[in-house]
Amino acid sequence: MSFAIDPPRLSLLDARLWRHPEREQGTRAMLRALPGVAAWGLVTGMVMAQSGLPMWAAVLMSMTVFAASAQLAAIPLMLAGAPLWVVWLAALCVNLRFVIFSAQLRPFVMALPLRWRLVCGYLVADVSYVMQVARYPHGTATTASALGPLAHMVGLAAPNWLGWNGAALLGIVFAGQLPTSWGLAFAGTLTLAGLLASLVRDGRAAVAATLAGATAVACWGWPFKLNMVVAVAVGIAAGLLLDALPGRGRADA
Repeated sequence: MSFAIDPPRLSLLDARLWRHPEREQGTRAMLRALPGVAAWGLVTGMVMAQSGLPMWAAVLMSMTVFAASAQLAAIPLMLAGAPLWVVWLAALCVNLRFVIFSAQLRPFVMALPLRWRLVCGYLVADVSYVMQVARYPHGTATTASALGPLAHMVGLAAPNWLGWNGAALLGIVFAGQLPTSWGLAFAGTLTLAGLLASLVRDGRAAVAATLAGATAVACWGWPFKLNMVVAVAVGIAAGLLLDALPGRGRADA
């Protein structure tokens, strides 16, 4: 993976990105996953509304935070009057995985100036990350070669943001009319689990994913969702150790 780049000269508003075939491919891929994404957004909106958070605050939080797990972790603390640093710490712990996501996606956005890279960071989500690395397992950073992968990211991010926030707004407005027996949260979980399973392409990845999942379950009761942080660390460590084993090339052949 090379990080030598040309001077940034692209913009997320560049017509070349929106007309690129990879943007269309990304949009089609995200539309297939959108029912699960919308289910998560709907549940998050319902929880925010039913928690007693003012509607304007729930809408503002949905549009600006754009992170269901962080929102669901922060809301009870906010309503309980927890200090601001505790709320920030809880949200940070829950969202530490996005540091890893952003590091892996960095090569795709290096043809953009800083302000647009920050927008890309805001738009990163679990589903779009999984789809991007599945489509482009190796990063690219030159301006000439970045157009296709970046267009694909745009194609994923736009419908994901619109679908999730649209569903969240519906959940906020109609929280009292939507039955909780629909199992919407489980539908969203199944969608993400299916996408993650598509990334497990060899035995080493399967072992790392299994260890990470087992760790997350074993540490379920930890505060601030730290079980997720530990699970990510275990999964990465397992993957690195397995990659370092001798005979990798023969095993993967």
